Amino acid sequence: MKKFIPACLIFLMILFVGRPTVFAQEPTGQAETSAPKVFVIVKHDGARFYGHILSQDAREVLIETEELGQVYIPRHEIREIREVASRELDERGVYVPGEVFSTRYFITTNGLPVQKGENYILWNLYGPDFQFGVSENLGLGVMTSWIGYPIVGSAKYTIPLKNDWHLGLGMLLGTGSWGIPDFLGALPFGAITYGDRVKNFTFSAGYAGLRYKEEIYEYNPNYWDYSENYREETRHEGSFLFSASGMFKVGRTLSIVFDSFYLPAGPERTETFQNTYYNWETDSYYTITETYTSQRSAILAIIPGMRFQTRPEAAFQFGFAGIRAEGETLPIPLVQWFRRL
Repeated sequence: MKKFIPACLIFLMILFVGRPTVFAQEPTGQAETSAPKVFVIVKHDGARFYGHILSQDAREVLIETEELGQVYIPRHEIREIREVASRELDERGVYVPGEVFSTRYFITTNGLPVQKGENYILWNLYGPDFQFGVSENLGLGVMTSWIGYPIVGSAKYTIPLKNDWHLGLGMLLGTGSWGIPDFLGALPFGAITYGDRVKNFTFSAGYAGLRYKEEIYEYNPNYWDYSENYREETRHEGSFLFSASGMFKVGRTLSIVFDSFYLPAGPERTETFQNTYYNWETDSYYTITETYTSQRSAILAIIPGMRFQTRPEAAFQFGFAGIRAEGETLPIPLVQWFRRL
């Protein structure tokens, strides 16, 4: 059995694009008129309007938008009204809406807070991923393949910190379902995020543990004591995982997304076998002991891509994953569709 060659560790650096700085004017002797505030109105169906509120009462709100002009919105259709923060404005003072699906990258998640009612489905080429905002800062989900194997449940709780820092704590629990019912996996993780839904950078780490059964074949060719035996042995494996990810909007509908993860090489595993052979010249049997050493290779994946916010309730993203393992690099295209539920 050949010894696997661990993949080389690649040093990864990401330059996080900071927010534009807003400079205040020095006070003058003349009275200044402050610019009208910009508000965002979110309806129950997910539609968003942003602009200047001209008037509002108990029945409706009149807002001046750049795209549609003046729009009357009935009060009972409104889910949220909030003032736009300065960090959500570009250098020209134009509102850049935050990503609805900004709590996810390609594979990993981050520490940005999950809002109640933020439910969506992520369609992958291999299967669906359902995510539900069950309460403020708590999200639950389930993902699988098109054949229902495996099935992985997820949970994440987010804690807002100071100065645009956020902490996310979560867990992934998986099973081989009908394909490999004896397979179980768990991945507790933590993610620290700097930024908001317009721009953010995340470093995350976790520990993946696996439990599965392996079939062991034993064979004794001795003519007088011939035997064959199959037995199952439960295996336990585990490894740390690390990830650096980020995203930032470069326009109203376009975002740059970067994802990665690194799985260090596993420990060396040694197995010893005794094989019995017959020597025709001496008319006798002899035993040879053979020892095999194996090691799982390190795995590094780097995934750059782009996300298009096609509608307020939908987005499309694609990228190319470069996976480095056992001294070889494998490119894999990734295509994903987001859709709010």
